[in-house]
Amino acid sequence: MSIKNNHLTAPEYELNFSDIHPPFETQDAALIEANRCLFCYDPPCMKSCPTSINVPKFIKQIATDNLKGSAHTIFSSNIMGAGCSKVCPVEKLCEGACVYNFMHETPIHIAKLQRYATEKAMDNKWQLFERKPSTGKRVAIVGAGPAGLSCAHTLSREGVDVTIYEKESKGGGLMTYGIAAYKVTPEFCEDEVNYITSIGGIDIKYNQELGKNITVEELQRNYDAVYMAFGVGLARQLEIPGEHLDGVIDAINFIYELRTNDYSSIAVGDKVAVIGMGMTAIDAATQAKRLGAKDVTLLYRRTQEEMPCTEHELNIAKLDGCNIIWLASPKEVLGVGGKVTQLVCNTMKLGEPDASGRRSPVATGETITLDVDMIIKAAGQMPFETLVNSNKIENSKGKIDVKDKSLTNLEGIFAGGDCVNGGREVVDAVQAGKDGAKSIMDFLSIN
Repeated sequence: MSIKNNHLTAPEYELNFSDIHPPFETQDAALIEANRCLFCYDPPCMKSCPTSINVPKFIKQIATDNLKGSAHTIFSSNIMGAGCSKVCPVEKLCEGACVYNFMHETPIHIAKLQRYATEKAMDNKWQLFERKPSTGKRVAIVGAGPAGLSCAHTLSREGVDVTIYEKESKGGGLMTYGIAAYKVTPEFCEDEVNYITSIGGIDIKYNQELGKNITVEELQRNYDAVYMAFGVGLARQLEIPGEHLDGVIDAINFIYELRTNDYSSIAVGDKVAVIGMGMTAIDAATQAKRLGAKDVTLLYRRTQEEMPCTEHELNIAKLDGCNIIWLASPKEVLGVGGKVTQLVCNTMKLGEPDASGRRSPVATGETITLDVDMIIKAAGQMPFETLVNSNKIENSKGKIDVKDKSLTNLEGIFAGGDCVNGGREVVDAVQAGKDGAKSIMDFLSIN
């Protein structure tokens, strides 16, 4: 067993990381699907979307060959509608609410139709919004992820001049750096950022990190308002012996490296254990398999009933050949010569429900041992607690406290997205950005 790169040939990498949700190949295919829609009154699909996209309306516009109108309907509610069509867990949102499910029929492929309209808009560079004349107001946004970009576009449409400070060299946040490459490519993310900023009035300053290159005091002094949208990103540690042996890495860094380098340069083990069962864990496991790992095992301390990922995501891992071990919690990492060789896990049973409402895992006293040469930790992400505390922003263990959806305790400072909620879906961050923009416009007495 060994950790190495370049397991596969170039064509194998291309195949393994090709689009997992291919678009409609023809206009006729899109029209046929659009005409399946029942165009429900008081549609449940719209209610289940955090950004409240008018799903029946945009599908009807596709059915009547009004693609510009369809894209405008989508982008009016969700400026990242193109990206969300690729990464949203639609099976628990719009498509999961489709009335066809209650008729025991296949739900409308809402995401695929959304992708059809929005990608046409991006490919043709349709500018569907006209920016109002500048108000003279200036807003700083920290973070060019979904919440920050959504807030920026909403403000810019109203004539507010926006400057985004982004610590990475590219925008997009989680979309660019934290999602499986077979769902959305970095190239698409760059195109989406460029499309969003093409409205004008949005300047992104890259490689500018809060607390290093800029300070809250500077932003308060130079801008009329500030929106914090820097997300989360610190990997939660396991706090077990052997955790720092060579070969034990966190999923955030693993996916980041994969998103920013050629696939052939990414080292992966032959026998990989992934700890966790959230979306990040699934992405890490499936990509390890697609990079050439022979054996990938996902371990979760609870049962399938309590898992945070969707069944759809779990099925992707299963189809890729990943193994699943339920009721297993890491106890110790063993190694030889400083390199990981085994993972010892406690076998668990479920006890009484905890604060989250899920039954708590309790050790049975028995253990299992897996032979591994690589362990990927995907036990969750933690907020930037030190950063938040150093700027005297009220918070709950690093998650910024807000009232009225985006107001912080500091005058003129607003916040939203993962740095507030601790980490949800991209579509939730987009809605948070819209909420933040509304609060800022109220604060600046715009409209």
